[in-house]
Amino acid sequence: MDSHDETSAFRKWLVAIRPFALSASAAPVIFGAAAAVVAGGARFDPLLFLLSLLAMMILHSAANMLNDVQDFRKGLDVETTPVSGAVVRRLLTPGEVMKGAIALIAVASLIGLYIVWRVGRPVLWIGLIGLAVGIFYTGKPVTLKYHGLGDLAVFLDFGILGALGAWTVQTGSTAWLPIVWAVPMSMLVVGILHANNWRDIGGDTGKHIRTMASMLGDRGSLIYYGLLVFGPFALVAAYIVLGVMPRSFLITGLALPMAVTRWRRALNRAAPKQPHDFVALDGATAQLNLAFGLLCTVSLILHAIARRLL
Repeated sequence: MDSHDETSAFRKWLVAIRPFALSASAAPVIFGAAAAVVAGGARFDPLLFLLSLLAMMILHSAANMLNDVQDFRKGLDVETTPVSGAVVRRLLTPGEVMKGAIALIAVASLIGLYIVWRVGRPVLWIGLIGLAVGIFYTGKPVTLKYHGLGDLAVFLDFGILGALGAWTVQTGSTAWLPIVWAVPMSMLVVGILHANNWRDIGGDTGKHIRTMASMLGDRGSLIYYGLLVFGPFALVAAYIVLGVMPRSFLITGLALPMAVTRWRRALNRAAPKQPHDFVALDGATAQLNLAFGLLCTVSLILHAIARRLL
């Protein structure tokens, strides 16, 4: 195989992984680890952090690939979009992508077992729950996505469990704080999925697939999307007023203009200013989620600095 073929193969698998979406799994892990140090009094372990981040992103990649295969086999994904996977683009066969996903799950599981060996059983249970949700998101016999539970699955896996798992890796024990603090960014992760399902309402309904978008319809999906992209900012404000979060989290408001631009794309879905404004709304929402998640982490750092100075 020449170098051109190798590069081509690499690009095919890169498309299969859909790296633009990996911010959804990276953000809660980064945030959870930072929260463990700042609020949980943990001594930061860089190796365990990098391994947990790697395992989470590998599992996310595997879940993306499994989802692409199942959606293709059900006839849900037949037209390519800017964020389509490798199966729909005919770059790889469903069988190849399925084998790749299984290999990634095996690698992530080995990393997870090492973390469990270092940290203990609390991480094991969180990991097993997250793995089960990821596999049965589109895997039989549960197929959470096709029965209206996809939003809940994503909320848990790429929000709550990601932050709680990272906290537990650093502290060695579970706590309610990372769960509560992770809710706002978890809502934005659901926003990514909803934007995707909203775009695909026609195909999903025709195939008798139930998603929140297909159940709500176009108008209801618009309202739901608004709650998902603006709700996190309102929730952070409420947390601060109630004393649940430090005031440094006000800095997350810097991401509000990004939410407004995404909302305008949603409003103009019938007549977009740019051809792919609504089609690629999920990718744009992923960018918002990454910005919001990083600002949450910056908020923790600022809070830690303020405590030292005062």
